[in-house]
Amino acid sequence: MNLNATLFAQLVVFFILAWFTMKFVWPPIVKALDERAKKIADGLAAAERGKHDLELATKRSAEALREGKEKSAELLAQAEKRAAQIIDEAKAQAKVEAERIVAAGKADAEQEAVRAKEQLRESVAALAVAGAEKILRREIDAKAHAELLSAIKQDL
Repeated sequence: MNLNATLFAQLVVFFILAWFTMKFVWPPIVKALDERAKKIADGLAAAERGKHDLELATKRSAEALREGKEKSAELLAQAEKRAAQIIDEAKAQAKVEAERIVAAGKADAEQEAVRAKEQLRESVAALAVAGAEKILRREIDAKAHAELLSAIKQDL
């Protein structure tokens, strides 16, 4: 019977120990395990969010890079277009300036030709007067015969 009483006493002590453990020891351990599990879950969720954010940032950076390349290509095309436009404008201005210079040159040449003709007429008139003077062996008054000399100039 001692064996049964010992067994019964051990059984009572075991249940008291189990109850004490379940009442006072087990809840803090379960609470600590739950907190650790929650921290681990939060860490994993944060890692997933970080991974997702990294993917979004990578996509955004790739998009920004693509947009930057498109803008730079567009600006380069606009710059080339503007450069061609400036060159065309410069060519047109140079052509207008060249035409103006040529026209001024032609006008100067015409004026010189008119002056040369006038000088030639005066020289021919003077020669004609000198020749007539020699023929007549007398001097012709240039002031008195100005109309006659003007008519001779016009005929020449």
